[in-house]
Amino acid sequence: MTLSEELTWRGFYNQTTLDNITDLDTTKRNFYWGVDPSADSMHIGQLALAMMVKHFINHGYKAVLLVGGATGVIGDPDGKSQERDLKALDEITKNKAGIAAQYNKLFDGQEFELVDNYDWFKNVGFLDFLRDVGKNFSMTQLLDRDFVQKRIGEGGSGISYAEFSYSLIQGYDFLHLFREKGVTLQIAGADQWGNSISGVHLIKRLESAETDVYTAPLVINKSTGTKFGKSEAGAIWLDEAKTSVFDFYQFFLNTSDDNVIDYLKLFTMLTQEEVEELEQKQQEDSAGRQAQKTLAYEVTATAHGKDRAGSVRLATEALFADTSSVDLSEEQKDSLVKELPSVAAGDSVIKALAESEFASSLGEARRMIEAGSISIDGNKILEDCPLESGQLVKKGKNNFLIVK
Repeated sequence: MTLSEELTWRGFYNQTTLDNITDLDTTKRNFYWGVDPSADSMHIGQLALAMMVKHFINHGYKAVLLVGGATGVIGDPDGKSQERDLKALDEITKNKAGIAAQYNKLFDGQEFELVDNYDWFKNVGFLDFLRDVGKNFSMTQLLDRDFVQKRIGEGGSGISYAEFSYSLIQGYDFLHLFREKGVTLQIAGADQWGNSISGVHLIKRLESAETDVYTAPLVINKSTGTKFGKSEAGAIWLDEAKTSVFDFYQFFLNTSDDNVIDYLKLFTMLTQEEVEELEQKQQEDSAGRQAQKTLAYEVTATAHGKDRAGSVRLATEALFADTSSVDLSEEQKDSLVKELPSVAAGDSVIKALAESEFASSLGEARRMIEAGSISIDGNKILEDCPLESGQLVKKGKNNFLIVK
């Protein structure tokens, strides 16, 4: 399968400056993809783009992966209804390290070069930037951007000069990487089209050279119509300190039948034949949820490694089996201890619920017990009691504590 066929089949095509997507098959180019350090972790919306990057690399393209230390100082205004809060420089430094570590993990075994745009922007003077970059953009062109119109139009919150200039800064990134790394292609999400085009425009003006942009659509949950990666609790992160490996696995395991085949294409490296086989199994036995189980394992293995994916899969099987904790194997118990939040044996249920933040207070914990919302080893309890080692405390359908 050619690169253009791979991207089209998987759903990684939105918009491009290329005359035809098949142009990707004729020349292996240097490209870049960037993530701003607005947090110390990527979320799964960015993971989808990372998977697209992997396909480019596998088809012989040379990747330059950018951590936006400079652009992170300003913050991308696209898609934001109001001005971002500026982050402290030490927080940006911490966030950059987190993003770089995830690049190294996600692309382990593949060739890429890691760069930070702060390394070239720290030496760029304000007057030089206005003269060499700003002079090449018309205000009309910049004011026509959709996100600018929303911010300055009726009812808009306004936009600062700093955020207004973000597009020029990203455009200069493309120019710098064209000059220094031979980069002629930027790949991005659909929401970055306008910012990416700034680089194409700048390179054409200053270098009389043709470069291109390729974007993927934002992943939408067909069941809800919302941008993928968001839940009631917020974004699903790759950093387990923000989203536990267990919760990460459960998020994908709970994918609806309407979405699961699309997500297998986007978030895994499974072949077309493997995905079609899972699609057939889903049609024959949707209750077996083999497609969802495969998706959850594969994505968790990509983000957290095969060992953790196997551990959380085993823990999930143990939790939802029709058995009590005393019937679990030692391997299953070890997995539960590794993957679930734990409380100490001897604590009361009320204390455990409050300290683990399953309840906001001792009073709420007591009311949850009286309402029959808490069970131990599959049996509902209606009054407080001490916890014993190895017990499983369950709140609602999918929230668990293990007693150590």
